[in-house]
Amino acid sequence: MGNNVLCREPVGYAQSTEAGPVETRIMREGQSAWTYLIMKVHLGVSTRARRDAPAPCSDSIEPKTPKHTLDTFYITVQQPVQVYTMTDARITDALNRLVELHVPAEAGVARQQQMAELCKRMLASRMQPSVVADVSHVSDLIKKKLLKDNETPEDALRFSNLYSRLQTSPVLHNKWAILYLLYNLSNNAEINAADPETRDINAAFSYMGLHKIPERTLDDPVQSTFSSTASSRPAPTKTKAQLLAEYRQQRAKDHAVPSEKTLLRDIPFTLQGLPSTHLPFSKSDTLSFPANLPPPLISLLHSLAEPALLYRRLNAFVNDADKGQKGGLVGQSFRSALGAELTKYLGLVAAIEGEIRRELVDAEENMSIGSAQAGITLKRCVAWTREATMGLRLMSVMVEAIEHPELKGGELISAIHNFGTHGDPFVNTFAQRLVTKITLPFYEMLCRWIYDGELLDPYEEFFVRDAEPNQRGAVWNGKYVLQTAMIPGFMSEALAKKVFLTGKNLNFLRYQCGDAEWVERHSREARAASDGGEYGDISGSSLEASIDKAYTTTTSRLMDLMRNRFHLFHHLGAYKRYLLLGQGDFIALLMETLGDSLDKPAILLHRHNLTSALDTAIRESNAQYEDADVLRRLDARMLELSHGETGWDVFTLEYKVESPVDVVVTPECARGYLRVFNFLWSIKRVEYALAAIWRKTATGARGVLRDMSPRMKAEWMRARCLGEEMVHFVCQLQYYILFEVLESSWDTFQAECTKPDATLDTLIQAHATYISSITQKGLLDTSRLGKANSFLSQLHEIFKTILAHKDAMDALYTVAVNEFTRVAQEKAEAQSRTARGEWGYIGASSNQSQESSELDVLCERLNDLKANFSARLQVLLGDLAYQADSEMRFLGVRLNYNEFYQLPQRRTRTSRKDESGKGRERTTTGDEVKATT
Repeated sequence: MGNNVLCREPVGYAQSTEAGPVETRIMREGQSAWTYLIMKVHLGVSTRARRDAPAPCSDSIEPKTPKHTLDTFYITVQQPVQVYTMTDARITDALNRLVELHVPAEAGVARQQQMAELCKRMLASRMQPSVVADVSHVSDLIKKKLLKDNETPEDALRFSNLYSRLQTSPVLHNKWAILYLLYNLSNNAEINAADPETRDINAAFSYMGLHKIPERTLDDPVQSTFSSTASSRPAPTKTKAQLLAEYRQQRAKDHAVPSEKTLLRDIPFTLQGLPSTHLPFSKSDTLSFPANLPPPLISLLHSLAEPALLYRRLNAFVNDADKGQKGGLVGQSFRSALGAELTKYLGLVAAIEGEIRRELVDAEENMSIGSAQAGITLKRCVAWTREATMGLRLMSVMVEAIEHPELKGGELISAIHNFGTHGDPFVNTFAQRLVTKITLPFYEMLCRWIYDGELLDPYEEFFVRDAEPNQRGAVWNGKYVLQTAMIPGFMSEALAKKVFLTGKNLNFLRYQCGDAEWVERHSREARAASDGGEYGDISGSSLEASIDKAYTTTTSRLMDLMRNRFHLFHHLGAYKRYLLLGQGDFIALLMETLGDSLDKPAILLHRHNLTSALDTAIRESNAQYEDADVLRRLDARMLELSHGETGWDVFTLEYKVESPVDVVVTPECARGYLRVFNFLWSIKRVEYALAAIWRKTATGARGVLRDMSPRMKAEWMRARCLGEEMVHFVCQLQYYILFEVLESSWDTFQAECTKPDATLDTLIQAHATYISSITQKGLLDTSRLGKANSFLSQLHEIFKTILAHKDAMDALYTVAVNEFTRVAQEKAEAQSRTARGEWGYIGASSNQSQESSELDVLCERLNDLKANFSARLQVLLGDLAYQADSEMRFLGVRLNYNEFYQLPQRRTRTSRKDESGKGRERTTTGDEVKATT
């Protein structure tokens, strides 16, 4: 077709009353870059485009259809281009029909004419945007104006910092409009000075801005599409050669390699983590470089991209509000410290940007690009940001160290403090600076704890925390817990324990001892002596000295109150005298008073009878001189009743203590005292029973037991020998418990409590050790041999045997008394018969045979008791002989001093091989040898 190209765009008008806009479309075809200018006017929405077959074009545009129908035109591109012109009459006719369609007839002809004139003026107006909404461009305009109007770059640098903060603000959205308004207001003086008649509307935004396309005049080669006698509207157009040149320039610009000067314009934005024209961020952690850059520039841009990417990541971490709340106060301080470092980094970026802008402005004014490159280069930017990049790297490593796993409180401080031990001076100094800031909340918690005894830790960041609700026990040991994992790296565990005890002392003094006034005074004095502190004080010796002083002061105050105001050791002595049977006369009188009552079934006992007997024993013994407060706390009560139990099984003494003494005498320790008392009370009961037998035997030997039959004398002698064995056993056991166990453990306990550095924890631990010692050495520990074979079970069985022997001795005494009575009666009857001249002896009576049978039963019972006692005692001695405690082994030696009892041999297993090579295992028990293959 040559220069004839088919144009498929319909141009014309139809029988419609609705007008459409005027459009200018530039079309390009292939490599020839042919340009077509097509002006089309749509005069109705009902227009139907008819795509007819193409026909040859001529130098002018000729309609192929009648008037008032949609036409298809063929254009032949010539030089210059011929343009179809619509007359004013046709425009007026179309506008009138448009107004008649939308303006009702009731409005009047004048209203319709007014609307038609308004439409004509709108068509003749120039309603085009003056600038593009580019926030980066507006910021450049403001910086250039500040650099131009001021001799120094301080205002421009300050604006750069403010602009960076504005960019990161999530509150404002239309940032371009705000900056553009401020820029417009700054030029009000120049705009208002212009002549209102000649001032251009867009002049206010034309200073070094993005200008709109210049309007064409009547002298342009391309004539106006529409002409009017009332107003001339020149239409912009260009020649084919001009359009082709612009197209080639645009393609060359798109594929051109940006110069270093061009890249320098984008560097300030890149360093702030913001996308720019040539260095956009394709992802949050990916920076895209222009294609075809030379390797030196790529290397430099890589060096500058590192701080940009690190800044984006760190800035996102600092501004993450959700994680900041989860990290606690120390985590928020860490983010604040990082934010301060990032602000310093932005200040450096602003200074670099100011230098770049100044050089570029000078280059534009002097028209010398080389001078700008000589002043500011990418290499120099890399050199300026090298130290800042190291800081960003270090902060990034710190963030990674605390995020996986997520650390908080003392753990976070320890993680950052570890960087302070690095050999690199830069890393060391940087870490020390950060730790100084992030330890401020920790220091506030520390001061509140060691000065007031209050734990102010909403996020559980301190190394002291409240105990779990299900784990809370005593007000001292169960209220607070020391978390060793949360102790900061600059604080030793020993110092942390002092801090822990200091706060516990103050809290205990305030709430348990009622000494809040002293605590407040101590807090004021301690805070006045301390002039504040920070990380340097914490890691140094000043705070350690303050902690030591507070620890010593609070411990001394607490120990003084426990000794003098609350009489702790006086109460512990009362436990020893009354529950551990140290007050001998009181225990003897109590047992004599209650002996007959306790022999009855437990269900027949009443509490008021026990209380009355207790008061009697107190009044008749030296206990009457005891302090009234101690006697008030002493009480007698019964344990839980079980079927078949006697009063001896359920009776017990109780000593009640209150806060704060119950911190030392814990419920567990009170149960230990109760166990020891019940055991000692059992020994006293057996001793009381054996003493009763001895008294009965001693008095009977001078009376009824003086004249006995030979068999009765022999049986009585054997029974008394068994009783003496039992007395020896009970005396040695009682001596061991009362002296070698109780007194020895009490001396050790007092020695621990009277140490100069003793604390309440020392008292609690020493008292717990004291209770444990008297239960283990006192043969009350059931964990060594098992509950069934424990020393306590064995001793209870031996005690039962002794009590059964006491009953058998009572029965034997009764038989002896009956025999004595029978013999005396027979003698009297014989004398009477002899006096009457009869035979004195007439033969054995029936009572004698009955007594003989009863004596046989008692002898058999006594033999069984002797065998049972010896067997159980031998087992006990065998277990004592193999105990690790030397005192318990020595107890066995005293019980079997002259080896009266033969100890059973322990089972030993040996393995050997016979002649055939098969293994044989031999089990030895005494003299019995059992071989198994």
